[in-house]
Amino acid sequence: MSYTVHPSAIVDEGARIGAGSRVWHFAHVCGGAQIGQGVSLGQNVFVGNQVVIGDRCKIQNNVSVYDNVTLEDGVFCGPSMVFTNVYNPRALVERKSEYRHTLVKKGATLGANCTIVCGTTVGEYAFVGAGAVIHKDVKPYALMVGVPARQVGWMSQHGEKLNLPLTGNGQTTCPATGVRYTLQNGVLTAEEPDHAS
Repeated sequence: MSYTVHPSAIVDEGARIGAGSRVWHFAHVCGGAQIGQGVSLGQNVFVGNQVVIGDRCKIQNNVSVYDNVTLEDGVFCGPSMVFTNVYNPRALVERKSEYRHTLVKKGATLGANCTIVCGTTVGEYAFVGAGAVIHKDVKPYALMVGVPARQVGWMSQHGEKLNLPLTGNGQTTCPATGVRYTLQNGVLTAEEPDHAS
């Protein structure tokens, strides 16, 4: 076995888990789950059957990744954050055929205790603050806070707040890495720094 499972964890037969991944105390991985390489599943994490988790994701304690959730590479799920998969749940109404897909794109951070309402896409390197409630799609690199969540800024791939307006145009560099970011018509893109000079 090329991954590590704590003796108290349960990994159902059929689950696919990549090399170097770690499944910690009291976690439960269902048989249909697909988990990439170098993933950390913290204490008391649940991973459903219809779940795809990319490489190098970190899922902190007490997170349930329910069916129809896809995490691309490098996603961070903070402690006790919440995914849903039914938009209008009722205990007395069967809605398993109505699951909505949730996609969290590469490098995004989902802060502690935040909630991602099903049917949304969180863009690449977006940063959802602790306790925020996401109920609509999030732009790449957007910094989101509050209930319901609203965009209050932009974040670099390194996790540094960028000095840019929310809309319009602008340009800045990440203070930690020197990567240049360009905001054009409300869309942020990253460029590699120029090493020629």
